[in-house]
Amino acid sequence: MPLDDILLDFEEQMEKAVAHLKHELSGVRTGRASPALVEHIQVDYYGSMTSLKSIAVIQIPEATQIQIKPFNPSDLKAIDRAISDSKLNLPTSSDGKSIRINLPPMSQDRRLQMVASTKSMGEHAKISIRNARRDANKLVDTEEKGKILTEDDAENAKEQIQELTKTYETKVDEAMEKKRHDILDV
Repeated sequence: MPLDDILLDFEEQMEKAVAHLKHELSGVRTGRASPALVEHIQVDYYGSMTSLKSIAVIQIPEATQIQIKPFNPSDLKAIDRAISDSKLNLPTSSDGKSIRINLPPMSQDRRLQMVASTKSMGEHAKISIRNARRDANKLVDTEEKGKILTEDDAENAKEQIQELTKTYETKVDEAMEKKRHDILDV
């Protein structure tokens, strides 16, 4: 496998790890309401599980309120049940046309718990990046043993892989710091 392909493959894996982290962080509650808190909830929609964002409009009318308007008003009960069954433990109220979720203020202890859970997510992303680095280094070693890469090319490739690893770990740290700031911001 040519060196460029190894590096491209490695970078794609790291990019996926960072993108997955950002997606996971979007669902973590901060002091403000966000559609990402509820859009992943699965609703029993005519016998199949469908994401909430596919069957309803999710709006943020106020900083601490989420409003969900189903495309079909008859789906209101199924959406309400799915929100109640979710692990979010958020109180809902319905007016017959839409569902409102009022987010209670987070205590300082809860904020610190959320920061700790995001740190765990960040560590998982870094582990994925390091695993990708390990796999890329193994490929470089294999190519060197197979006489496809010279010893100098292999060393150069490993240096490039390490530089990319540091770059993507920095991206993870930046995303984590931004989310930590959002969570602790009252």
